[in-house]
Amino acid sequence: MGSGKTISLAGPSILLVYAIIGFMLFFVMRALGEILLSNPDYRSFADFAGDYLGPWAQFFTGWTYWLSWIVTGVADVVAVSSYVSFWIPDMALWIPALGLIFTLLALNLPTVRNFGEIEFWFALIKIVTIVSLIVTGAYMLSTGLTLPDGSRASVSHLWLHGGFFPNGFHGFVAGFQIAVFAFAGIELVGMTAAETKDSTRNLPKAINSIPVRVALFYLGALFVILTVIPWNQVDPNSSPFVAMFSLAGLGIAAHVVNFVVLTSAASSANSGIYSTSRMVYGLATLRLAPGLFGKLNRRKVPVNALFFSCVFLLAGIGLLYSGDNVIEAFTIVTTVSAVLIIFIWSIILASYLQYRRKRPDLHEKSTFKMPGGRAAVAMVFGFFTFILWALAQKPDTAIALKVTPLWFVLLAIAYVVVKKARRSRLPGEGVNGLDQI
Repeated sequence: MGSGKTISLAGPSILLVYAIIGFMLFFVMRALGEILLSNPDYRSFADFAGDYLGPWAQFFTGWTYWLSWIVTGVADVVAVSSYVSFWIPDMALWIPALGLIFTLLALNLPTVRNFGEIEFWFALIKIVTIVSLIVTGAYMLSTGLTLPDGSRASVSHLWLHGGFFPNGFHGFVAGFQIAVFAFAGIELVGMTAAETKDSTRNLPKAINSIPVRVALFYLGALFVILTVIPWNQVDPNSSPFVAMFSLAGLGIAAHVVNFVVLTSAASSANSGIYSTSRMVYGLATLRLAPGLFGKLNRRKVPVNALFFSCVFLLAGIGLLYSGDNVIEAFTIVTTVSAVLIIFIWSIILASYLQYRRKRPDLHEKSTFKMPGGRAAVAMVFGFFTFILWALAQKPDTAIALKVTPLWFVLLAIAYVVVKKARRSRLPGEGVNGLDQI
């Protein structure tokens, strides 16, 4: 959904934007992996944040991660409504939005296993289709396919029409605004580590494959789009994945791709429902969230936490009618999510620095050390500062950037309340020592 706008802002340099973001986040993931593997008792990055930075960090990380995925889920609801309107333009936008929320809730309620099963099929659909899109695009490029407007598929589209940086430095910077949101969820592996079989083998394997996946699924797909369709012909208000086939005259394929991007958005929402319910459940077991969210049903599903997260996804329905078009609403929520997730990534890096300072013995024993160490952390922090500056450069993203700090103010107030409530308890009521704040 956002790639059309990023292409319109950055032109062909969007390839460099995605490559830079992927490169930087690889270090975040390696830091995450090293800490998680250092202690099998860590269920998520919120756990080691609390261990190395203090209880406040666990509280802020847990609830901020919850909100980031809720906002991401809202963006997914907006996206699904847009994709459905591709087929049924006269349908009210709230119908597919509500349908998605209730469908995912119904699928996640029975068992934890359902999440893995659903994601397997969602992932398979995405992988097969994106690889097919890349192969088809490569064929269009090699044969010099002529589009309906008379232009021909060519690698020269990367430097014609204004050059590789057609909108200059500011256009290149603007590309980061939405592109960084495309990587939200990369840290989800840190939420599933505790439920992963043989995590010492599978966690490093998953993290080390990130560069290959970024190169194939992000850069490969965008490369064929930009070489088949001139960047200045990409509609910023729709998905270029659908548009590539539509402009080539392959109407049926456009419907197939629209189905795929719809399932991709549904997959993201499904991940959001899973991760937020587990995070809230974990917070509740530590008395950092209301106790009712710490209850499991007989199938070991945190039902109350699941319902709690789904209720907030309903905000996406109201957002559909708050702007002039869907992409405007999408831009607002993705910017909020990007700021929140940058906070989470920063907490992971800050925890890594404390881990190196407090537990040098664990670092020395690690078989999965983060490359670059402290110097790499400084580099990534500098990059995050650049991203926040970039978000402040455009009115639509700047609004969201100004609003997001209110969340941290609310969290600070809530933390003070929780802290006082814990101090009022009798000695011995703490949980895992984390109540002694």
